[in-house]
Amino acid sequence: MMSDAIRNFAKQFSYEPRIEHSEGFMLKPHIIVAGMGGSALAAALLKTWDPSLSLEIHRDYGLPPIDDDAIGDTLVIASSYSGNTEETMSAYEEAGKRGVARAVLAVGGKLIEAAQRDGTPYIQLPDTGIQPRSALGFSFKAHLKLLGMDDALGLVSSLAKELDPVAFEQDGKKLANELQGHVPVIYASTRNESIAYNWKIKFNETGKIPAFYNLIPELNHNEMTGFDIQESSKELSQRFLFFFLRDSADHPRIQKRMKIVEGLYRDRDLPVKVIDLEGAHPFYKIFSSLVLADWAAVFTAEHYGLESEQVPMVEEFKKLVA
Repeated sequence: MMSDAIRNFAKQFSYEPRIEHSEGFMLKPHIIVAGMGGSALAAALLKTWDPSLSLEIHRDYGLPPIDDDAIGDTLVIASSYSGNTEETMSAYEEAGKRGVARAVLAVGGKLIEAAQRDGTPYIQLPDTGIQPRSALGFSFKAHLKLLGMDDALGLVSSLAKELDPVAFEQDGKKLANELQGHVPVIYASTRNESIAYNWKIKFNETGKIPAFYNLIPELNHNEMTGFDIQESSKELSQRFLFFFLRDSADHPRIQKRMKIVEGLYRDRDLPVKVIDLEGAHPFYKIFSSLVLADWAAVFTAEHYGLESEQVPMVEEFKKLVA
């Protein structure tokens, strides 16, 4: 059950990833993480934690453009929880053809088989039967291991004791109650885009409802004008609830912009909920927020009488596209 996966989430930070075929494995100056859906979420969170990382996320077939003279400085990490994601397999194969260094993260499947066959360095993630979006702790630590970030690995491991998912359950239920009959729109700073995107994905996949996100300051130049309520169009806006992910570490001007937008929306009788991103260190701030979103999504699905764990439409699509 999804609720069990949430309650046990902090245990993932006790996981100790191990690189197989590590002989000769070298970190490169530029990293491309090829992954889809939940398998790309950890890499995006890494960029939130450290925006200076030369890390590019590729959510497509093949590879992004790489200059021939940059091939020797590039590492492609093929990340697929199942190990069978066709877009990620395509990236792995294209990297092999072009002579780009590769590494693999997966539970099993074709990717692990290919890595074992090719002598490619890989980390085999624990097979616990949970959904990819629920395995974020495993995936995050595996990425840190491949990137050689031992200090960060030690800090994030502390979440196994520091983070108590059950402590967020009632707050998540409260959010879900407020969300009833509404479509969530999540707003955050550009730096915190991955957190806002994770919130959206949790409402989509777990809550089984439409959800959207956008970023400040960009939305100040376009999206917010769509919610300048007028009599003739007010019915279009009444079904949205806006979550503002407020972070005291954001640029002061971003914080001011967020507060102003919040006020403008309230003045127009739009429902707004402010969520403070808090914690003693960045990893707690990130993952405690996502646990709260998990609970809100589970209780949202429950309200609508929907099953929160499985993704039947994705499975239906896979059969049709095969």
